[in-house]
Amino acid sequence: MDVAERRVPLNRERVLNAAVDLADRTGLDALSMRNLAQELGVVPMALYKHVANKDELLDGMVDTVVAGIPAVSPTGDWKAAVRDRILGARQALLRHPWAWQVINSRTDPTPAMLAYLDSVIGLFLAGGFSPDQVHHITHALGTRMLGYTPELFNDSTPLPPEAQLEMARAMAPRFPNLALMAMAAAHDESSVVGAGCDDQFEFEFALGLLLDGFDRLPR
Repeated sequence: MDVAERRVPLNRERVLNAAVDLADRTGLDALSMRNLAQELGVVPMALYKHVANKDELLDGMVDTVVAGIPAVSPTGDWKAAVRDRILGARQALLRHPWAWQVINSRTDPTPAMLAYLDSVIGLFLAGGFSPDQVHHITHALGTRMLGYTPELFNDSTPLPPEAQLEMARAMAPRFPNLALMAMAAAHDESSVVGAGCDDQFEFEFALGLLLDGFDRLPR
């Protein structure tokens, strides 16, 4: 960072943007107040004028990411609008691979997250669903509403395709149906957001089924 950049006054927005950029480059585990202060060319205590602690920093980072999700119009085709909004959220998470973990760890939604959820609920209401139906819909969507899915087969250290195939063959005599499915499965690791089989195809496949099912509800 050059001298001119160091002279830029520190504010909350600059702190959060720098934290998001640092987490994008180094991962969440490497993010600390000390490392962030070094990135900004300030002493660590200077950060606490803008974020009270690490938790507030993480909340602000989530808000920064969520605020960048493209908005959609609530008029017209509700299904297309909801799909675009949710896939927009997923693209934001793909750009910031650490973000879903922070969202998953928060006990209370941040202001930007509440605004995002409010907008998605508004799209369903504009589509003619009752508030009670939307309540059930949000439960059915779960974290898909936020752009990711914690999966049944959650492997934090995915095996290479050859090792996965060998494992499937080994289980075939005892668990033939599971092995058959495992040998047929293929995933694009570059499009994974959450843990497990959360790649783009699986996400869009399930989202499409859910939206089609919601469309059959009487309104």
